[in-house]
Order: sequence, then C-alpha cells, then structure tokens
Amino acid sequence: MAEHNELGKAGEQLAIKHLRAKGYQILEVNWYFGHHEIDIIAKDGEMLVIVEVKTRATAVFGEPEIAVNKQKQRSIVRAADAYIQQKDLDIETRFDVISVIITPNEKRIFHIDDAFYPIM
Repeated sequence: MAEHNELGKAGEQLAIKHLRAKGYQILEVNWYFGHHEIDIIAKDGEMLVIVEVKTRATAVFGEPEIAVNKQKQRSIVRAADAYIQQKDLDIETRFDVISVIITPNEKRIFHIDDAFYPIM
C-alpha cells in the first residue's frame, strides 16, 4: 500500500476514535456507490452524519479540509443520497469534515460540523 494510503487510513482510524469518544455511532466506513465514496457514516443522536476525512503529514500547503472542494462535495452528496435511498431512511442529515494532521511529533484533529450543505 502506498504511503499516502497508509496515512489516510491512519487518519480515518483517528477520526473514528474521535467520533466514538463524542458518542457517535459508526454505521459504515468506506462506503461506496459506484466511484463515489463516503469515508464515515455515523449517527449523532437522531442525526445522520456523513463524514469526509482529510489527512495530511503537514499543513505547509494549507489545512487538509481545503481539499474538500465543490466537486468533492458533489460526489459525497451523490453517495449520501444513494445510501439514504438504499437504506430507505427518512432522517435529517449533516455533512461534516474531519481534518487530520499526523506528524512524527503530533496528531491533530479538527472536526467541522456542518462543513457544507448539499449541492448537486
């Protein structure tokens, strides 16, 4: 596995740990609809939370969350719509981003609730 893939998986594991510590119920990890992926699908009380995790080894080129551009948001929303239809859910949904920076000296997590709103 490529080093960036390992870094991404480590970031997702930190994000899952973070969400569980906040009381979220993890429903799915790396859920795919065609070529669209949702990193984490969770529940926060009665709210469905679609979580995009972005992990970097440095913030030199900007914080990881800036990589969740409009195109990425559209892809996440399409996958979320498919998940909701497939599971026949009628539930309020929120889109969060968890930004993770992992260096040899630190692990930093920044959780952005309601990071973006559905656009198609």
